[in-house]
Amino acid sequence: MEITEHDGVRTVTFDRPDALNAFTTENAADLADALAASDPVELDAIVLTGEGRAFSAGGDLESIAAFEETPAEAYERIDDTFGRLAEEALDCRVPIVARVNGDAIGAGMAIVALSDFAYAADAARFSAAFVRVGLIPDTGGTFLLPRLVGLRAAKELAFTGRFFGAEEAAELELINDAVPEAELDERIEELLDVLRERPTRTIGMAKRAIHANLGRGLEEAIDYENVTQSQAMGTDEHREGVSAFLEEREPEFQS
Repeated sequence: MEITEHDGVRTVTFDRPDALNAFTTENAADLADALAASDPVELDAIVLTGEGRAFSAGGDLESIAAFEETPAEAYERIDDTFGRLAEEALDCRVPIVARVNGDAIGAGMAIVALSDFAYAADAARFSAAFVRVGLIPDTGGTFLLPRLVGLRAAKELAFTGRFFGAEEAAELELINDAVPEAELDERIEELLDVLRERPTRTIGMAKRAIHANLGRGLEEAIDYENVTQSQAMGTDEHREGVSAFLEEREPEFQS
């Protein structure tokens, strides 16, 4: 994959266009490493996109077929690669934006679900295609799909592996919006301009709190929220935000 940085944005481009940007375990580990190394003081956002006509066709079946391993060995490999990718994406302190330039299939669709924002070219297709090759959704798919699209829709997508378009993906809330391909970069840049103005460290704290509280009961969730809020109140970002409000000016956040 190709990683570039400009004006506070790290762009990660999946660069195996001849393989429709399918992910080997090495690719998944590399993306996990890139997300883990993202610093909210240095970055405002991370953009994930694909080279060529696909976002990502999911796991590379040719490389998967080459493995001869026991279930225990398969667990270790998946946990260290696609599993860790999901964990790093959900825990990443920098907001992740999926620029879905083309089809997002299997693990590719799961990466879209893992992203904090997702905008897709209107010709892009999606599928939780794992069932088509005798697998269950991974890369966080079983965790995120029901939370994004609802339990019944998640089962329908996972059990059938059917293909659906970007407009339906937006209706299901798998993505934020489907836009004409010619307008995709403009829509992404509008979002990035907003994120550049916001305190990235605070966004990271909010993101972690939201994800941490997905599986908690009300009392425990409120307690975690209160702990995180008390930490936010001690930050430079909070002090600058309050000062700017009182002085009737735009805040100038350092992260």
